[in-house]
Amino acid sequence: MESYTLYDQPPAIFDAMINDIMQAKDYIFIETYKFNNDVIGQRFRDALTQKAKEGIKVKLLIDSWGAGVTLSFFSEMLNYDAEVRFFSKIVITFDFFTKNHRRNHRKLLLIDDHITYIGSSNIAGHSIKWRELQLRIEGEITIHFKRTFLTSFKNYNKYHFNKFSYRKAIHFNDFEIIQDIPSIYRQKVKKHYEELINKSKKSIIIETPYFIPGFKIRKALIEAAARGVDVKIIIPEHSDIRIVDLLRNKYIIQMHCNNVNVLFYRVTNLHAKAVLFDDETFAIGSSNFDYRSFRYMHEIMLLGKNKQIIQSLKKHMDETIEQSMPFDYESCLKRPVIERIITGLLLPFRHLF
Repeated sequence: MESYTLYDQPPAIFDAMINDIMQAKDYIFIETYKFNNDVIGQRFRDALTQKAKEGIKVKLLIDSWGAGVTLSFFSEMLNYDAEVRFFSKIVITFDFFTKNHRRNHRKLLLIDDHITYIGSSNIAGHSIKWRELQLRIEGEITIHFKRTFLTSFKNYNKYHFNKFSYRKAIHFNDFEIIQDIPSIYRQKVKKHYEELINKSKKSIIIETPYFIPGFKIRKALIEAAARGVDVKIIIPEHSDIRIVDLLRNKYIIQMHCNNVNVLFYRVTNLHAKAVLFDDETFAIGSSNFDYRSFRYMHEIMLLGKNKQIIQSLKKHMDETIEQSMPFDYESCLKRPVIERIITGLLLPFRHLF
C-alpha cells in the first residue's frame, strides 16, 4: 500500500531521510545537486558509511558544479564498495559555457525499491532554516525512479543526453514522472506546465524560489487570469541569488498588471518548487520556474492527482500564503535608478539565471 508524507522544514526532512537510510536492507541511491562538507553533509556521509560497512549497496551521484565536497570526503565509505560519481565534471575548454552549463539539478533519495524522496532539498547545512518541499513516498513507484537514477548514474559524464531512454515520461497509476534534459526546444516540464495552465479553470498556485519564465508560459498565465482563473505566484522576498531578485522585477510587474497575484514569502528563503492546478493536479520536484531550469538543467518532477498529496500540498501552500505579503507595485516603481539600470543590463543574459 502506498503512503505519502510531505515535509517543508529541513530539520524534519533530514531526520526522516537519515532514519530511512539507517533502516535500509538492500540499497541506498542518492542523486543531488549539492552535497556540502558541513554538519548536514557529514551526518549523511557517516550514515552512508555505516550502511556500506553493513554490506548495503550505496550509490551517490552529485553534480560537479554544485558539489561542496571532493571524492576524498567519502574515502572511508569507498573502502566498503560504495560508489560516488560527480556529474559532468567541469572542463576547461574553448566552449567552456556550452560544456559546463548543463547541470544535474535533480534531488532523489531511493531506498530498497520501496522509499522515494523527491523535492527541492539539497544535502547542505545552509538551507537548514529555509522553507523547502520534500515528498516521501512508500510504494512501488520507487522502482521507476530507480530506472531514472541508474540511467543518470551510468551516463554521468556524457555530454549528449538526447539519445537516452530517460527522455520519456514514466507513467505509474495516476502519477507521471517527467525527466527533463537540457534542450532549447523540448523543455518537457515547461510544456507540461503550459498545457496544465491552459486547461485550468479555477486556480493555479506556483511556489518557486526564482521566477524568470519565457514568453509562452507568461502568456499562458496572463490568459488564464483573463478568463477568471485565480493565479498566485509565491516567491521569496529575498532569495539566495540577488541577481535573480533584480531580474524578476520585469516579469513580476507584467504579471501584476495582468491580474496575476504575486506574493512575497517573508519569513526566510522559500526554496520549495511546486505547482497546484485547480486543487486536483500537482507537480513537485526539482525544477525552478525559470529559463535556466527549463533550458539547461537535468530536472525531475512528479505530477499526479493523488488526493492525499494534494490535501497536504494545499495545507503547505495555505501556510506559505499566510506568511506572505502582496507585491507592492507602487514601491517597485520607486526602486532606485541603479537597480533599474542593472536589471536592463542583465536582461539579455536572463537565460543564464
